[in-house]
Amino acid sequence: MTEKQGIQGGQGGQDVQGEQDVQDRPDRQDVQGRPAAEDTRDTRAQITGTGETCGTPQAQITGEGGEPQTQSPRSMRDVEEAYSLDLEGAGAILFDKDGTLLDFTAMWGFWTDRALKLFRTLLAERGLALREAGLPQIWGTTHDEEGKTIDYDRRGPLAMGTVDEMHAVLAWHGYRAGLSWAEAKLLVRRCAEQADAAMEAERPAQLLPGVRKFLDRCRELNVPMGVVTADETDSALRHLEWLGIADYFDIVIGTDLARRGKPFPDLCLLACERLGVPPERVVVIGDTDGDIEMARAAGAALKIGIGEAGTLKLADVTVPSFERLLGSAVRR
Repeated sequence: MTEKQGIQGGQGGQDVQGEQDVQDRPDRQDVQGRPAAEDTRDTRAQITGTGETCGTPQAQITGEGGEPQTQSPRSMRDVEEAYSLDLEGAGAILFDKDGTLLDFTAMWGFWTDRALKLFRTLLAERGLALREAGLPQIWGTTHDEEGKTIDYDRRGPLAMGTVDEMHAVLAWHGYRAGLSWAEAKLLVRRCAEQADAAMEAERPAQLLPGVRKFLDRCRELNVPMGVVTADETDSALRHLEWLGIADYFDIVIGTDLARRGKPFPDLCLLACERLGVPPERVVVIGDTDGDIEMARAAGAALKIGIGEAGTLKLADVTVPSFERLLGSAVRR
């Protein structure tokens, strides 16, 4: 790492600056690495790039000649910017796992199909059934004509829930179908265990495009990296090992290590504590509202969304892929 501690834009066309709430925490350092009390400017994380941008009501886009152009959060979300990301200034980068580093549908679509198929079979053996039309509403999934999971709701339980929450949702549907609550929980656990075993045998994890190159770039710059996930820690480590990327990360924090999972800040704060880096020097990258809200609540310097424009309203910038993000990352 160099002495520079700022997280700021490079030579893109415009800067988007998102204000961080530091008034009630005067002992914090700003993203430039100086005590906030010594700087008369607002503490801000700077980014410039191509993607959807948004910020607080005080956020500014710097126009031609360096004059600030104040815009509302709504108008900023609707603007396509040209930006570059200075990774070398980051104290650490925290990544979500599913849907950010790995292909969510390939992994959890596989698991969902096997868990639901067995659950429906067990219900049928008891003269009960789940409505076919109601399957997408269980965990927030989209299915093809053959019932295979082909997509998921980024706001839904499958995308944002913990393992225990997933079990509880399916158990509730079993109860509604006619099972006792006790039997529903037992059957769900059985289905989940068999789906886990099938996933262990098949190992359907797939890296998303550009991920390995982006991790290589961060490693070259000696930026500490960690994973914060709604999955459990042992499971997350296993999936990262399947993909051959476990060694990139200094820490892996699963939801079982904190009192509260996403969207609460606990996972992010625990990761920062273990890395020895204050949240206001950390970049968080994720694909759901849960990731971005966790980062916001923790006071992260920069919140980067991976996904389609307009899907992550709280992100400072949203890009469609790591390939795009990699193209914007510059070494100073």
